[in-house]
Amino acid sequence: MTFLFLFGGGLLLTLFVIFFILLLPLLALISALMSDFPGNEKILWVLIIILLPFLGSLLYFLIGRDKRIPR
Repeated sequence: MTFLFLFGGGLLLTLFVIFFILLLPLLALISALMSDFPGNEKILWVLIIILLPFLGSLLYFLIGRDKRIPR
């Protein structure tokens, strides 16, 4: 029961944080797989997102999206 109130803000805040931590890597992975990158950068970004889910997702959205090839 203490896990649900881990952040002191109650159940809603805890669920929001858990949802954000699970959703961010999923969105980053989908975005990376659906985009075109030069060379082997797509494989590199997918591995980074899978091996470092939260940090890799943040790095992808901050750095990787700018390196995509425009369609």
